[in-house]
Amino acid sequence: MSARSKARKRALDVLFECEARGLPIGATLDARRADASSDPRSPAVAPYTEELVHGVADHLEQIDALIARLAQGWDLDRMPAVDRNLLRIGAYEVLWRDDVPNAVAVSEAVELATDLSTEESPAFVNGVLAQVVAEGRTAAPADEHAEDPPTA
Repeated sequence: MSARSKARKRALDVLFECEARGLPIGATLDARRADASSDPRSPAVAPYTEELVHGVADHLEQIDALIARLAQGWDLDRMPAVDRNLLRIGAYEVLWRDDVPNAVAVSEAVELATDLSTEESPAFVNGVLAQVVAEGRTAAPADEHAEDPPTA
């Protein structure tokens, strides 16, 4: 597993934990860093993990509005938490990370869905993220509190 793949998995862990504990996105990063430094068995929090978590947190309103629009027939609250957070990471990478090819962002999210979620999740995650890719930079709705996605 590549370093970025591990960072994505760790970002998913952090996002999932924050939701499960009812905390703001990213609120557990400091605790995870402390765990990693005090317990060699605890996975490290790579810089890319932090970039993903902060990126999702910074654009959460836009990302969630986009997912809600594209995931026809699914409310965000009804989605499995793993799927919801994989979609958040994938959408963030597609829309705001020019250093990540879209195909890689989608493939990595689908792979994690295959390993960690329901039997239907990989196809669902792939379908929603494929729509994000197809809509490209115009996909994210305007949000007065967040930066616009960078232009190509």
